[in-house]
Amino acid sequence: MNARTPAALVLEDGRVFPGAAYGARGRTLGEAVFCTGMTGYQETLTDPSYHRQIVVQTAPQIGNTGWNDEDDESSRIWVSGYVVRDPARTPSNWRSRRTLDEELVRQGVVGISEVDTRTLTRHLRERGAMRAGVFSGDALGARDEMVWQVLESPQRKGGDLAGEVTTASSYVVKPEGGARFRVAALDLGIKSNTPRQMIKRGIEVHVVPSTTSLDELLALEPDGVFLSNGPGDPATTAHATELTKKVLERRIPLFGICFGNQILGRALGLGTYKMRYGHRGINIPVIEYETGRVAITAQNHGFALEGEPGQRFDSPFGPAQVSHYCPNDGAVEGVRAFDVPAFSVQYHPEAAAGPHDAAPLFDEFVNLMEKKA
Repeated sequence: MNARTPAALVLEDGRVFPGAAYGARGRTLGEAVFCTGMTGYQETLTDPSYHRQIVVQTAPQIGNTGWNDEDDESSRIWVSGYVVRDPARTPSNWRSRRTLDEELVRQGVVGISEVDTRTLTRHLRERGAMRAGVFSGDALGARDEMVWQVLESPQRKGGDLAGEVTTASSYVVKPEGGARFRVAALDLGIKSNTPRQMIKRGIEVHVVPSTTSLDELLALEPDGVFLSNGPGDPATTAHATELTKKVLERRIPLFGICFGNQILGRALGLGTYKMRYGHRGINIPVIEYETGRVAITAQNHGFALEGEPGQRFDSPFGPAQVSHYCPNDGAVEGVRAFDVPAFSVQYHPEAAAGPHDAAPLFDEFVNLMEKKA
């Protein structure tokens, strides 16, 4: 670790948490959120859904396994800032190539350590996720000035961020051997493990930009369409929502996760809202309404669909249902249409670094495409 340099995490309500610089020095602004995962910090940091967020790790020690070149979920670190309590001094893992601190410095991510993350998490649970800033080095200044800079930063609500993380051009991920199906995956912030899960099932995945038109999508002659996870307010996704409606009109099998769940829900006529502090972790229970089956899931979202567990509702494409919910707070965790082949979940069935309770949902997507064929 570098020599100790004072740093501060400043929240928009004026609360200041002192600590030591971790990673790059300077200033960063974003929405402060907490993640309850005990493992998988590398996957968390490289998840595009965390774009413009300052992530607080509730696990007390971070960095034990260093940083490797295999577990990234995208091409870079996306978090705006990083907050930890006790960074590991010496990583220990056979795949480690460098320390987490070194990687944060290399990618210019401003972080802070030695923070009382338990108190901070309780504060965010009570007050809600809020704008924040991490300041260190020359950027560390008077409290009122730092608070003012935080208050000048953009709100998360109303943020149209998917276009900032989507791929610039289409690319294809092919399975070994022949492909059984071709899927067009709309990249709203897709994670690397999602195409990997699909190619295991013989799916050729065409990852396309979030701005892809219906004609461009249909030119691929897809057997199915996938809506990925991603950052931002789902109310800003007019193009993706309209594209989803056109896919539903053509009865092309559709599967969405996380942000994609919210987009499908909006296409079916449901509203969305910003949650108090969201769901972020790899230990969140979900109940399937019809069967009562419980899955422990990985999640990362600060917005959710409006609705009640098991609620049936009329959509422009026929009857639909809220299929899954979270027993912790009753939040909608999935929707399903009955007259068109479409379903989605709010959680991550690809789940790197786990859990894998929900992985069979990819098999359900395959079944939809088989029935359509």
